[in-house]
Amino acid sequence: MAMLTIRNLPDEVHRALRMRAAQHGRSTEAEVREILASAVQPQTRVHMGDALAALGRELGLADEDFEVFNEIRDKSPAEPPRFE
Repeated sequence: MAMLTIRNLPDEVHRALRMRAAQHGRSTEAEVREILASAVQPQTRVHMGDALAALGRELGLADEDFEVFNEIRDKSPAEPPRFE
């Protein structure tokens, strides 16, 4: 795991971190890790299907726009790979 050193941390910030850590029953170091993790991780996970559906709605696409893909799609069965 990586290590991080923070220099010139004001005393009042360090004191507030220690108090916050005590309130959560953690060490100061564990509290800082939790704060950093929550700051950089998204609150909710983006689901690819939802993102693509939202993009389609934003662009004004409808089911009819995709019918052309069904018409031109190659319907022949796929051939398994050959390892010769």
